[in-house]
Amino acid sequence: MANILTRFKDIMAANINSLLDKAEDPEKMIDQYLRNMEKDLATIKSEAAAVIAVKNSAERKVEECKGEISKMESYAKKALQAGNESDARMFLQKKETLNSKLADLEKEHEIAVVNAEKMKEMHDKLASDIQKLSEKRSDIKAKLKMAQTTEKINSMTSTSGLNGNISAFERMEEKANRMLDEANARAELSTPKKDEVEDLMKKYDESSEETKNSSAVDEELEKMKKELGL
Repeated sequence: MANILTRFKDIMAANINSLLDKAEDPEKMIDQYLRNMEKDLATIKSEAAAVIAVKNSAERKVEECKGEISKMESYAKKALQAGNESDARMFLQKKETLNSKLADLEKEHEIAVVNAEKMKEMHDKLASDIQKLSEKRSDIKAKLKMAQTTEKINSMTSTSGLNGNISAFERMEEKANRMLDEANARAELSTPKKDEVEDLMKKYDESSEETKNSSAVDEELEKMKKELGL
């Protein structure tokens, strides 16, 4: 227990973030810190019971001593009431001795309480640091994996990789388009030329038909107006 308590200030002052910032290999450093802290935590847990037992024992002795002091005072009063002053004096002398003993027991109890509190503080601090380090280790491993994935993607999309494949595909697509254009041009050259006079005749035929339809509509409209008296 003494060795752990002497490390109290070092453990409580440990700054995990600062230590990791200085580490050349954070992942390995985290693993080492975790091993050290888990070892300390295991020691604290194994010794915490002993520290608490000492504190409880000191408390019990203080209470027992206070009970003896109260008892001596009670017997002194009974002796005086019985007219035995010498007996009362002896009880009071015993009470004074117990008072001195109580002072020592209370000091021991105070020390035991402080030690128990330190053990609890160290336990809580180490448990918290272990949790933080475990989370940071997961984060660091995730970042390393992401970096490796990014590097792999970069290598795949390099000129000799994916970009090279894309360039080859684009060249093939361009060649296919050129072949299609040439085929369309040949088809256009092979199509018989239309008769321009025939097209011109259709134009006038359509115009005549439209005029005829328009005249029929005008006649029907005039007929309806006469019927309605307009």
